[in-house]
Amino acid sequence: PIGCNHCGPRYLYTSKERRLEKFEDLLEQTAKDLLAGKLIAIKGLGGYNLVCLASCEESVQRLRTIKGREGKPFAVMFRDLSQLEEYAFITEKERELIRSWRKPILILKQKKALAPSVSNGLNTTGCLLPYLPFHYLLFKKVPHPLVYTSGNLSDEPIVTDNEIAFNVLLPVVDAVVSHNRDIYNRLDDSVACVIDNTARTIRRARGYAPASIAVNLPTEGIFAAGAELTNCFAIGKDTRVILSQHIGDLKNYETYQFYTESIEKYKTLFRFTPSLMACDLHPDYLSTRYATEASLPVEPIQHHHAHLAACMAEYKLNEPVIGVCFDGTGLGDDHCLWGGEFLVCTLTGYTRHYHLEYTPLPGGDRAIEEPWRTAVAYLFQAFEEETIIKNIFHSCHDIGKNIPVVIDMIKKKINSPLSSGAGRLFDAVAAITGTCLHASFHAEAPMRLESLINTSCEDEYPFSFQHNTIHTREMIREIAHDVLHHVPVPEIAAKFHNTLVSIIFAVVYKINQETGLRKTVLSGGVFQNRYLTERTATLLRQKGFEVFTPSEVPCNDGGIALGQMVIAAARRNKK
Repeated sequence: PIGCNHCGPRYLYTSKERRLEKFEDLLEQTAKDLLAGKLIAIKGLGGYNLVCLASCEESVQRLRTIKGREGKPFAVMFRDLSQLEEYAFITEKERELIRSWRKPILILKQKKALAPSVSNGLNTTGCLLPYLPFHYLLFKKVPHPLVYTSGNLSDEPIVTDNEIAFNVLLPVVDAVVSHNRDIYNRLDDSVACVIDNTARTIRRARGYAPASIAVNLPTEGIFAAGAELTNCFAIGKDTRVILSQHIGDLKNYETYQFYTESIEKYKTLFRFTPSLMACDLHPDYLSTRYATEASLPVEPIQHHHAHLAACMAEYKLNEPVIGVCFDGTGLGDDHCLWGGEFLVCTLTGYTRHYHLEYTPLPGGDRAIEEPWRTAVAYLFQAFEEETIIKNIFHSCHDIGKNIPVVIDMIKKKINSPLSSGAGRLFDAVAAITGTCLHASFHAEAPMRLESLINTSCEDEYPFSFQHNTIHTREMIREIAHDVLHHVPVPEIAAKFHNTLVSIIFAVVYKINQETGLRKTVLSGGVFQNRYLTERTATLLRQKGFEVFTPSEVPCNDGGIALGQMVIAAARRNKK
């Protein structure tokens, strides 16, 4: 935005004690507050941010309480690149990305610790550099790293309006620094990482949206509703796809309001009139309901096909490919929850060649929040008796007393949908090893398991095939044996990840022998795992496969809308 003495932005500092309008005074007071360990809400480019000293544990803990954010890591803004390099390891490719005009939050490996609860036990930190004049001026007075997180409470959208900031944020922080430039399009900070020496988007927002993506298909008039979690939607113009910014979890009422308001803004801004609605196969997703209630033709699209098609669209792959899609859950054609899928697909269709074996999720969605439930299901499937399960969780009384109840649910098929999700397998192993029994944020269990890997361990666990199903029961038995014999968790984590690499290669090789295909797409949220992705891609390339992973759009559900769009366009074009 333009910065001008006449047009603004004109800043205002407001606390319970004072109100400052002169810029030098309010900047000085903001710096004093931060250095004293206070929490400040600062209005930025796409909304408010909550800011505190990253070295002050008391301030960070208070911030967690305010946001209702028990475990999810916070992003940290550093004064400059030299300060960042004191706290994080950074490659040349990562240096190039974090200094780019997009200025994303970049996930980097920790070198030096900040306050313990900033990253909360993970070995990575979300790092970013200043991107507004106010940031640069503030760092002249506060030469320390700052926690810089979205200005919202719990899972609500980021606050953009000054009055809402005064009414909602000011009562829980020490001061609000606002300005007079209205924000018409709410934008979170984008999140990125470098995996396999390639820049990859994790959350696509400021600096990326609403940049369009060119595809080799006419997309005019198609609306893609996206998924329910980490939602982005998309609209089709000519032969391009315009993806929205990160919207969030649609199950939150305020987020769903943001979703519908943003759709109307995009319709106006891009003069878009929908004629075809593409959506997920799951009828209960709020995005699906939005699409089906529009009184327009609807194209339902399977979740994992959309994941893979998004990557195919990015690389303009129009021929059949081997698709490996690993994520948490997505409704399959058989009404089970898929997520460990090996498909052969084009943009118009797919065949399911192999998948991870089905395992019950006792409690349904509750099993995602409580990974120990998923662990009980995998252990019971592997051992078919309770004793070893109770031995695994012997030190957890609350879990131990509930094990018979969960097993009874599994036996009687009470609220225990079948899942082949690779993400749920990660949850189970994280819980069996005691790494994460209860998840306080999405994908916490897999993230914690990855952060523990002993990278010098090359061992792996056994697995087997039965027809088109990949069995992991023997692996679970071996993991349980290792836990009971006190094998270090970093070694177990490494062996588990190495096994998944071997599974992926073995199955891709089998499909190659059956079809002759060599182009292989890896997508789904599990492939945000750097260790798994880099090892898998390296092995496949060494064996002559051509590997494609998402870069411009997230491999998580934030990229689903692009896949929905190109599948709907390809099917419409074929008719």
